[in-house]
Amino acid sequence: MRQKFLFTKTRKEIGAEEKSLNASLLIKAGFIDKLAAGVYIYLPLGLRVLRKIEDIIREEMNRIGGQEILMPAMTPKEIWQKTDRWDAFDALFKFKGYDEKEYALGATHEEVVTPLLKKFVFSYRDLPKYVYQIQTKFRNEQRAKAGLLRGREFSMKDLYSFHADEKDLENYYEMVQAAYFKIFARLGLDKLTHLTFASGGAFAKYSHEFQTLSENGEDLIYICPKCRLAYNKEIINEIEKCHGCKLGKSEFKEAKAIETGNIFKLGTRFSSSFEFKYVDERGKEKDVFMGCYGIGSSRIMGSIVEVYNDKKGILWPKTIAPCQIHLLSIGENKALAKKTELLYNELIKKGFEVLYDDRDESAGIKLNDADLLGLPLRLVLSEKTLKNNSIELKSRNLDRIELIKIDKIVKYLEDSLNK
Repeated sequence: MRQKFLFTKTRKEIGAEEKSLNASLLIKAGFIDKLAAGVYIYLPLGLRVLRKIEDIIREEMNRIGGQEILMPAMTPKEIWQKTDRWDAFDALFKFKGYDEKEYALGATHEEVVTPLLKKFVFSYRDLPKYVYQIQTKFRNEQRAKAGLLRGREFSMKDLYSFHADEKDLENYYEMVQAAYFKIFARLGLDKLTHLTFASGGAFAKYSHEFQTLSENGEDLIYICPKCRLAYNKEIINEIEKCHGCKLGKSEFKEAKAIETGNIFKLGTRFSSSFEFKYVDERGKEKDVFMGCYGIGSSRIMGSIVEVYNDKKGILWPKTIAPCQIHLLSIGENKALAKKTELLYNELIKKGFEVLYDDRDESAGIKLNDADLLGLPLRLVLSEKTLKNNSIELKSRNLDRIELIKIDKIVKYLEDSLNK
C-alpha cells in the first residue's frame, strides 16, 4: 500500500469536544473520522484493523461450531412486542415506514434469531445449533462520549446457541468462555482481560463479562489476585468469597476496566415467547434452551488503542495492525528511490503487508507519522544507510534501532514476524 495514494492524512489537532483517548489517536492518525456523537466512519487503514479483529473472532467462532449468518438491521415492531421489549428496551431507535408500520434498528437480535431457528429445529436430533453474525448494531446511547467504547452505531459479533437442556447449555457456555480467551490472546489482551461475574438480570443469577483493564475504563471491577476472577461493581456487595479459589473479598483489588465482551444463559426466556419447542426422545414437547454471547469488535479496536499507546501515538499488536511494516524512504537520491521501490516490491511478493511512505515529505514528518500510526516494524532507507547497503529497522514498542544488510532483511523479517 502506497501512502501517497491514501486520501486520508494525519492531523496535528482535532476538535476539543473529542475527550476520549482512543478516538483522539484514531482520528489524528487517520484511522477513523467522526460523523456525529457515537457515530464514526472507518477510513482505509482503520477498516483494515476492524476487519482483522473480526476475522480473528470469526475463526474462533467457527472452531466451536458457529455458523455465520447475517440478520437485518431493520426489525419490525411485532417481534419486540412478542418478548415485551418494545417499550422496555429504552435504547431502541424506533421509526415508521411509508406504510406507517413501526420498526426498530437492531440493538440485539434475540427477537430475530429465535423465530428463525424455530423454522428449522423440530426434534432433539436437530439440537444443539449455534449461529452468529458480525453486524452493525444501533443503540440510542445517552452517553456517547467515549469514542469507539460507547457508540450509537457499532460493530458487534453476537452468537446464539440452542440446546435441548440446561446441561448442554452449560457445557457450551464454558466452551465459549475458552474461545473468548483465545480471541483475547490473539489480540494481545489476554493478560489484561478478566472473566467477571455480573448480574444475570431476568435470565440467570449471574452472567459473565470480559473486562479489559484500562485507566480510562468506565467500569469498576474487583479482581481476585489468586485466580484472576473478577466481580463488577453491581454485584460485589453480595459476594463474600471468590467463586474460583474461595479467597475472601477483602483481598480483592479494585481496578478500572472496559467491558469488551459478555455472555448470558438465556434459558427459555425467548423460546417460550415465540413458542419455540422441540420433540424429545419420548415424543414430548419441550422448550428450547438458549444462550447468547456478545463481543464488540469496534469496542475492542478502541480498547486496544486505550491500552497500547505512548506519547507519540498508537502501538498496534502485529495480529491486527493495518500493515506489519512501515517502509520509509528518506532523501531525494534517485538511487535511493529505486532501491526502496525494489525492496517494497520484494516484500509485497514475499507476502508482507507493507505501508510504503513514498510521499514527498520531510524526514521529520514521515518519522512522526510512523510513530502516530503505530505499525509494529519501521524500516527506514536513507542516503546514509544506503552507503553501507543497509536499512534501519525499529520495532514500534522499542527504542533500539538496528542496521540490517538489505540482502538479509527479508529473512530477518520472516523470523521476527513469525515469532
